[in-house]
Amino acid sequence: MSSRSPTESSIPTLLVLLAVSGCTSHAQSPPPAAQPTQQGVIDTALTPGVGHSLTTVDPRAAPYYENAEAVTTGKRLFGQYNCSGCHSNGGGGMGPSLMDDEWIYGGRLEQIHQTLVEGRPNGMPAWGGKIPDPQLWQISAYVRSMSLPATLAAQNGATPSQSPAPVPREADGDNGWSALPGTTNDYTSTIEGPK
Repeated sequence: MSSRSPTESSIPTLLVLLAVSGCTSHAQSPPPAAQPTQQGVIDTALTPGVGHSLTTVDPRAAPYYENAEAVTTGKRLFGQYNCSGCHSNGGGGMGPSLMDDEWIYGGRLEQIHQTLVEGRPNGMPAWGGKIPDPQLWQISAYVRSMSLPATLAAQNGATPSQSPAPVPREADGDNGWSALPGTTNDYTSTIEGPK
């Protein structure tokens, strides 16, 4: 007769089962989404008193200029990822309008891409690592195309931005961005509060 209790004899078996199950749990997790291979910071003059920003030119943006297919695919992805839920087909809603020439964080493809990747305070979620980077570039091209005169001229119904034009390279020819008038202090005038 054995002096071991049933509980003592099953402990080694239980330890082996736990070790084996721990080894296979990591193999089933999905791989993370591909991250951009080149990171860059695009300064968009959000520092008070800075009139014109410095910006980096991201070579990954080059294939998305003059690319009608990228803009059309970006339009489809804009709908599939429910960007219209906040931006209402580009006309603005809970999120800002994408069809005017006022870009809070810059309107270059690189800056729009950076906004999509990193998100922005007060509502814009970060999509980097959640949406494949080439798709973020295509969405950026579509978003940039919404404010182009050719896209605005093609609007013929109640739903804006349905005939997007490819983004010409000269649309982003200026490497900088200036803050909107009245949004920064020039540090040359005195502002007095209530007395």
